[in-house]
Amino acid sequence: MAVMRRSHFVATSLFLAIVGLISLVSLDSLAGAQSTSWTLPPTALEEKSPLTPAADVLKKGKALFGSNCRRCHGPEGKGDGPDGNPDTPPADLTLSARAAANPDGVVFYKVWNGRTKPAMPAFKSQLTKNDVWLIVEYVKTLRN
Repeated sequence: MAVMRRSHFVATSLFLAIVGLISLVSLDSLAGAQSTSWTLPPTALEEKSPLTPAADVLKKGKALFGSNCRRCHGPEGKGDGPDGNPDTPPADLTLSARAAANPDGVVFYKVWNGRTKPAMPAFKSQLTKNDVWLIVEYVKTLRN
């Protein structure tokens, strides 16, 4: 009976040690992913564009997209622009599935803050917040 308890104790201890190691590896991987990931505030998922997608808004958004986003995302937003990295292509902005994962606020902060890996420049130094919201409204029209 004592031998059985001892083997159960050893098995349980071994199991907990393995779980602990897996957790450490997962946390380490998560920390690495965070350092190269998007910088999004907790409110990003709920934030809505303050603009109404009227013709003039979309026209301005399209012009800003053309001068700031087109070279990587392509003229139609398919991620096929000439300056895009072929090893880590820019996002295809036409996919309707992206709408659920990338509501207004998320798209705004991705454009505003950029990220390092895979690279996307931050536009907070070149554009106003209103300019970025104009781009967000235009990008929403690209979705299939």
